[in-house]
Amino acid sequence: GQIAKALGCRVVGIAGGAEKCKWVTEELGFDACIDYRAPGMSKALRAACPDGVDVYFDNVGGTVLEAALFAMNEKGRIVCCGAVSQYDTETPTGPRNLPGLVVVKRLRMEGFIVMDWTQNDAKALRALQTWVEAGQIKVTEDIVDGLENAPQALIGLLAGENKGKRMVRVAADPS
Repeated sequence: GQIAKALGCRVVGIAGGAEKCKWVTEELGFDACIDYRAPGMSKALRAACPDGVDVYFDNVGGTVLEAALFAMNEKGRIVCCGAVSQYDTETPTGPRNLPGLVVVKRLRMEGFIVMDWTQNDAKALRALQTWVEAGQIKVTEDIVDGLENAPQALIGLLAGENKGKRMVRVAADPS
């Protein structure tokens, strides 16, 4: 979302809880943020995107992906990078009316794995450094100390406890 904003796009985030949504808009500079835990998430997404959605980056799957599919404009693009809402459940859910919506709206849906783009690493790193130095992208790290805390850190990640990139520090920085 921060990259899209740095490129001049209108950006609407989706986060869990009013506090995280406030952080996404006030700290990260998104134009709006929808609380996926609040009732009426699909309606709130349509209200935040009155002209529809052209590009959706998904890393949660499930009902959030479903809401995004219904909000997509014709010939919109969906990038699927994960399905975190499905990782820790015995009852996975997927979007309803798939592939119906993909066909009717002529959507493009593609998987994204960063290793497929290693040829662009240097270019991406330069752009990211420029945006970070200009304050257009904020790097937020959520560090949990100790390998013994890794299981709880993962459980917390899946429960949405973190803000930013969750990492486990296993030893002090050698530098």
